[in-house]
Parts: sequence; C-alpha cells; structure tokens
Amino acid sequence: MKHVIALDVGGTGMKAALVGADGTLLHEARRATGRDRGPEAVVETILGFAEDLRLLGQERYGEPAAAAGVAVPGIVDADNGIAVYAANLGWRDVPMRELLSHRLDGIPVALGHDVRTGGLAEGRIGAGNGADRFLFVPLGTGIAGAIGIGDRIEAGAHGYAGEIGHIVVRPGGTACGCGQRGCLERYASASAVSLAWAEAGGDPEADAADCAKAVESGDPIAVRIWQDAVDALADGLVTALTLLDPRTLIIGGGLAEAGETLFTPLRAAVEERVTFQKLPAIVPAALGDTAGCLGAGLLAWDLLAAQRPTDSEVSA
Repeated sequence: MKHVIALDVGGTGMKAALVGADGTLLHEARRATGRDRGPEAVVETILGFAEDLRLLGQERYGEPAAAAGVAVPGIVDADNGIAVYAANLGWRDVPMRELLSHRLDGIPVALGHDVRTGGLAEGRIGAGNGADRFLFVPLGTGIAGAIGIGDRIEAGAHGYAGEIGHIVVRPGGTACGCGQRGCLERYASASAVSLAWAEAGGDPEADAADCAKAVESGDPIAVRIWQDAVDALADGLVTALTLLDPRTLIIGGGLAEAGETLFTPLRAAVEERVTFQKLPAIVPAALGDTAGCLGAGLLAWDLLAAQRPTDSEVSA
C-alpha cells in the first residue's frame, strides 16, 4: 500500500503517522521531543522516529514510504527545507529536509510551519472544507494563524504571514517575548488565561480549562478574566478580518475546547465590533491535535504530485 510518513513536532512532544493516499491515518504514534537533552538530541529523536516509521511501513505494507512531510514550530524556510529558529527547541538553521531525506534512503521530504500545516489540513479536510478563503487561528501556548486561499496556505514573502498573535491589541500593555507590548497572545492565548486564573485564585496549577469550568458555574472573577480574553481576541480577529476578508474563521487550540463557553461570547464580541466588514462564519476546528499530522501528510502527497511528470512531459 502506497503511503507517506507524517511528523508533527511540538515543543514537548511529537505526533507521527503513516498516511494513505486518501488521507487515512494508517498508523499513529507519539514520542517525547526530549528538548531537555538539547537541540542536537531533539533533531536525532526526530530522525530516529521517522526511521522507525519507515521500517514499520515497509514491514506492514510491503513497500517503503514514498515521501515524508514534517511540521515544525518557529521560523521555517519551507522552500529550502530549513528549520530556521525555534525558541522552545533551541535550534537554529537545521537543514531538516536534507537530514530526513538522508536518513530515509533519499525519499523526498516536505517541510512546513506547524500552524500553517495544521491550517492546510483544516482547510482541505476539516472545518474549512469548501471555503475559498479562511483564517485558522489556534489558541494555545501562543496564538498564530494560517491564511487559507483556495487550496493552499499563504506563507508571505518571508514566511511570517498569519502571525496574528503579535497584533497589538492593548498598546503599552504586557510585555511580549517578541519585543512589543500588548500583543494579542499575552491576553487571549490558553497560557494567558491560565496565568490570569492561577494568579486570581492563588493556585499555580490552575489552567484555562479550570477557568472555563468556573465561568460555566458563574464565578464572577472567572467571568471577568474570560471576558477580558474574549474582548482582546475579538479586537485582534476584527483587525485580521478587516485585512483578509475570510469567508470562514476557524478557531482551534486548547482554549477552543471550552466549546460554546468560548464561541457564544466570541461571536457576539466580533459582531459588535464589525462595521462595514462582512461577518465570517466563526466555527471550531474539526481535526483536533491530529491536524498537524494530517497536514504533514498532505505536504508529502503534494510534493509527490508536483514531482510527477505531466502527460506532455511523458509524450515528449
């Protein structure tokens, strides 16, 4: 059975899969990234994981993987296959495509940014399926975005397109790691809500999910913290939809797991803020934490399709 290897590398863990030509996840696995052992060890863990999947696929399906796709965080030069920088993993200028292809007996490898890769999957086979323009925004440790145009994700001239988390929504506000103050992700990410709720309750272990439960039970402090996050998120999203005019706005990540506790006030807050703009459909992501793996698989299949000779080339 023809298949590809898909890897989704996160700050602390990796998800991987063998993906069939129809997008089916034939095999799934997870491993720790092992970032505490240093960036070189992380790279070796990725390569070893991919090699194990190659051997498994060959044994189980009678042929080696036809290609591989890998999604990584941070700054990515997808055209040249280089993982430029990832603060959480401590690496700089890792020639990931070359390293993986060498370890996998020379098969073609596609490299992508984690959020854009997840957005590719959501757009083609998830919540954005059928939308000609969409914006995918996962609310996790930080906030990023993937701009969907037709059947592809717009990376921008330098690979930075979609960084909605660094729209300034509270000028002069909380310092952000990017060097600005008042960035959206400092107020509306899952980690920002977790921090605010932990500080309010004096429990360092409390997180955004706990805050959402307290909102549902009517806790006034939780309601205030939650609404502050929703208001900041709505401010950032309205700026984004003013610039991009998406037909569908897909919200994912940990904060979206609160369901209508998030979506009901968020839809209302966005609607209050739009004037001339067309209000997009605001929907939850459909693929959960499999989006990155599925997207990496799509990158691999796209790469194979691009390398396949056309009819005119064959006849020539």
